Amino acid sequence: MEEDKKVNKMNSRMPDMDTVFECVIPYVEDPKDRDAISLVCRRWYELDATTRRHITIALCYTTTPARLRRRFRNLESLKLKGKPRAAMFNLIPEDWGGYVTPWVEEIAASFNSLKSIHFRRMIVRDSDLEVLAKTRGKNLLVLKLDKCCGFSTDGLLHVSRSCRQLRTLFLEESSIFEKDGDWLHELALYNTVLETLNFYMTDLIKVNVEDLELIARNCRSLSSVKINDCELLDLVNFFQIATALEEFCGGSFNHPPEKYSAVAFPRSICRLGLSYMEQDHVWIIFPFAAMLKKLDLLYALLNTEDHCLLIQRCPNLEILETRNVIGDRGLEVLARSCKKLKRLRIERGADEQGMEDEEGLVSQRGLIALAQGCLELEYIAIYVSDITNESLECIGANLRNLCDFRLVLLDREEKIADLPLDNGVRALLMGCDKLRRFGLYLRQGGLTDTGLGYVGQYSVNVRWMLLGCVGETDEGLIAFSRGCPNLRKLEMRGCSFSEYALAAAVMQLTSLRYLWVQGYRASKDGRDILRMVRPFWNIELIPPRLVSDTDQLGNPIVIEHPAHILAYYSLAGQRTDFPETVRPLDTESLLSVQSCT
Repeated sequence: MEEDKKVNKMNSRMPDMDTVFECVIPYVEDPKDRDAISLVCRRWYELDATTRRHITIALCYTTTPARLRRRFRNLESLKLKGKPRAAMFNLIPEDWGGYVTPWVEEIAASFNSLKSIHFRRMIVRDSDLEVLAKTRGKNLLVLKLDKCCGFSTDGLLHVSRSCRQLRTLFLEESSIFEKDGDWLHELALYNTVLETLNFYMTDLIKVNVEDLELIARNCRSLSSVKINDCELLDLVNFFQIATALEEFCGGSFNHPPEKYSAVAFPRSICRLGLSYMEQDHVWIIFPFAAMLKKLDLLYALLNTEDHCLLIQRCPNLEILETRNVIGDRGLEVLARSCKKLKRLRIERGADEQGMEDEEGLVSQRGLIALAQGCLELEYIAIYVSDITNESLECIGANLRNLCDFRLVLLDREEKIADLPLDNGVRALLMGCDKLRRFGLYLRQGGLTDTGLGYVGQYSVNVRWMLLGCVGETDEGLIAFSRGCPNLRKLEMRGCSFSEYALAAAVMQLTSLRYLWVQGYRASKDGRDILRMVRPFWNIELIPPRLVSDTDQLGNPIVIEHPAHILAYYSLAGQRTDFPETVRPLDTESLLSVQSCT
């Protein structure tokens, strides 16, 4: 009896589990953990809904603004993506969709706590920005229009006038119609808290340097500025005023090298990218190179030797972005000099810049040096001209922290040293068990059906994957689909699998929420794709089309784009804003044809 009383007394002192959880859940930030919590019971679902502060919607057609409002009314931060990632490479029709207007209308009406908005690859109108500025301008701290299009500087003027507490204005790689520079002047006059200003890789050139100086003078916490082509000598005063500046990208060099001795970067600078910097200008970085943590050389005009001279002076470098002109020799210098390197991005160099010399190539030699020297690497995205199994095995044996690996094998060399890469890919995936994102774009013969099966078998934790020109037959894709238990997004190009095999693979990849395929063997009547149909699964088709473009010399050319399949999980049903270039899968018509035959 006494023992029962003691137990009851102890139980009465113990706090209620819901009360404890209400205190704990605000500190749970990982979206996967949050999703798991919301499935436990109705009460925890409600707690998650009321305390969730940030949401990322990977495709704007997977849900509706009203559904978002009903579940997460207290959001403070929203990231919304529109067009598929392939749009960045001009593979998706420009009018595909991804309009922010319905989302902006709901944000204006319902999300009173929203402080941060990030739209990526979406179509934004000036009227959308006007509505946002008028309704959320007083509270908005972060506005990111990331690779967006459809708006002009008039829309930015609304933002500058009304969003005076803005800490971050991000416009990088957006297509903006420029009328004037009034938006920047307004920002300079009335904002005193700006920390990040980014209009890098846009067409905004009507920039008054005095406005930049005024922003630096008024916003003492300004730490990151990325702009377009602006003569570096015109920014001397700006650099003197912006004493807290840690990152700068942009600029240009239009005068003799000796003139640039007048340029002195702030002492706090540690992330840098100078556009159009040539060999005669690289010395400008030498005095503070040892302080640099990030170096962007994507738009610098440097050769292999210039890369070597600069990189060996950057022992604290953590992020490097450049082109394959760095060459194997540059990667060897990087491996010896930059032991703290975490992220490496090497894009394809433009052949017309004269960077196709023998040194300006990346191969297995450079990869092996990297794997042996930069053991802290977490991210590699690289274009190579040659590759061996040994180099991939070396990565698997040494880079245990690698989370994101993307490799493209260029087609400039007729003969590759060591194909297929089955064993190398297997060793890489087995050794790098932290991989969450994996991209492999090869050429025919680069990976056999056996190798594709290895990719499925050993990609246990991979959630996003890009495969190009891999496998031999449908059997390879089916073997691949027996693995990848956590794969949510799959993109494929040039693999020539049949419609039937694609449908069968989708049904076996139980975690898959998104599929994009360019180039496949369609069935005569389109019925094989019906095997892919399942609840909440939208399927869209983009027929083959001819696209006008220009080659590297600026000459007009016509490119034939193969047919696409885009399929994605959606709670919103089929979207209604299809352009003529996109066709939703008409399952009823296909089923009726099937029943008649």
